[in-house]
Amino acid sequence: MTVDTQISIGNLRCKNPVWVAAGTFLYGREYGRRLPLEELGAICTKGTSLEPWDGVQGIRIAETPAGMLNAIGLQNWGIDAYLERNVAWLREQNATIVVNIVGKTVDEYAAVAAKLSPRDADAIEVNISCPNVSEGGVFFGTDLRMTEKVVDAVRKATSLPVIVKLAPNTHGLAEFAKAAEAYGADALSVANCIPGMAIDIRRRKAVMGTPAGSGGLSGPAVKPIILKMVWDVTAAVRIPVIGVGGVVSWQDAVEYLMAGASAVQVGSALFRNPNAPWDVAQGLEQFMRDEGVSSIGELIGAARP
Repeated sequence: MTVDTQISIGNLRCKNPVWVAAGTFLYGREYGRRLPLEELGAICTKGTSLEPWDGVQGIRIAETPAGMLNAIGLQNWGIDAYLERNVAWLREQNATIVVNIVGKTVDEYAAVAAKLSPRDADAIEVNISCPNVSEGGVFFGTDLRMTEKVVDAVRKATSLPVIVKLAPNTHGLAEFAKAAEAYGADALSVANCIPGMAIDIRRRKAVMGTPAGSGGLSGPAVKPIILKMVWDVTAAVRIPVIGVGGVVSWQDAVEYLMAGASAVQVGSALFRNPNAPWDVAQGLEQFMRDEGVSSIGELIGAARP
């Protein structure tokens, strides 16, 4: 049985709905030595700023019983280095490129977006939800007016599809989703890591290296929480939603799709299984054959009343 796994996000066309999440895949070179990047729906690059960022000093990663904490602080080489070192290689791999962008001010977000042409990226993911930076990041995703300003500025700076990555640690997430839609977002990523922490009981100190001792929790522990957010947000907006949180297996992907997501992102699962996104994509396709589902669209929202 032939199945159609293609999806559309605005003007972005993807081979399948399985993407890799920003910050877990860098720019794909290491993984590209193992498996074909063109077989993925899209690659969300490492969060990229206008100028290089150093990131968090100290411990950045810690395992938890059902996931992991991270506090990288969006360390990256800046947009110019991305353009000089990575675009040509990614294009050679026939990868679908979603550049995740970050900034400390509204103007910085707009400036990064303005540097990206259709030659450099297929879409932009606007990260307004990182919990591990002292400036920017989640500040923009938990203040409704700042969300509007950032999305508006990025929308005016680019013709590329704009995907806004929302923060999970805010009240009234649906209102932020509707604001992003109103100011020009083509899609929404729901959501970023959930703030959490761990204590080193021997040192009697927080494990993570951030000033607050906290990090972003990801992995299987967050999936039921984010799945509910996806369910709620898809009911509030008309633009596509991408489910991000705890996707380890193809079954997880199917749950997100049936809740209303148009795509999913695989993140921390990569650290345990570098083949995870490919495994999810293949498992999803086989599930469609087994269930007699000819098009991915038949799964999207299938569990909704």
